[in-house]
Amino acid sequence: MIISQILNNNVAIVKKGSNNQARGNEIIVYSKGVAFKRKVGDTIEEKDIQKTYVLDSHDKLEHFSYLLSNTKDEYLQIVTKTIEYGEEIIQRNVSDYLYLALLDHIDFAIKRLKREQIIKSPLDWEVRKFYPDHYKIGLYAVGLIEKATGLPCPNEEAVSIALHFINLRTKGSEDDNMMRMMEAVRDILSVIKYHFKLDFQEESINYIRLVTHLQYFIVRMFKNEAFTSNETELNRQIRKLYPEAYSCVNKIRIYVRDTFEKELSDDEEAYLMLHIQRVTKREEDGS
Repeated sequence: MIISQILNNNVAIVKKGSNNQARGNEIIVYSKGVAFKRKVGDTIEEKDIQKTYVLDSHDKLEHFSYLLSNTKDEYLQIVTKTIEYGEEIIQRNVSDYLYLALLDHIDFAIKRLKREQIIKSPLDWEVRKFYPDHYKIGLYAVGLIEKATGLPCPNEEAVSIALHFINLRTKGSEDDNMMRMMEAVRDILSVIKYHFKLDFQEESINYIRLVTHLQYFIVRMFKNEAFTSNETELNRQIRKLYPEAYSCVNKIRIYVRDTFEKELSDDEEAYLMLHIQRVTKREEDGS
């Protein structure tokens, strides 16, 4: 491998083969002291390289090169250890692009921590509840950041890091749908919360049942598999018994229609009213 650019003592851009190969064949290599006392045009043996990064475009390679030239080696170690730990947790190998994305994220996060600027993810609750393994990866990274910098790093940062690994689960439209479904659950919970002007007890059985029902409801909606058994009379009775729950469901119906261009079936509406009535009644009673 022939050095085409030295980024620092530990990182270089190299070409495989002859000096005349195109830039598209360039890769980034890392190893302690691999570029020390070397210059452009020198050769590096593969046995001397600890890690290689192969990116699928010249723009990404340039971006990663810039980051590696302008961030501390400890930050790259945080990224490497996080990805190694993450691969064990999710039982899959990740692309080298994740090193770029995470290094960019962690470098900026540490700059924010130094300025005491904390950003709370809008998907904080969803990630912690629906993706505990991915959240564990984020917490691991937070621990590494605190150890490397000596700065307290809030768990909110773990959520943002976890999202990088969650996005590996599926590709394309499936991944977009996963994020949209998580956001839909959050939005519907917000509609209920603000309609009844209360805060949920998130550890209560009724709240967990409501969230579980919403998860399945959203999945069915995305798959066009709305539950229906034509229990129209039951729906009418529940409306009369629980008018506030019905009023809240009307808001949810509008949200679903405006956001997803879907309509609630009578049965979905009835079950939502029952779950909403149960959880809000208990919350108001404080039980």
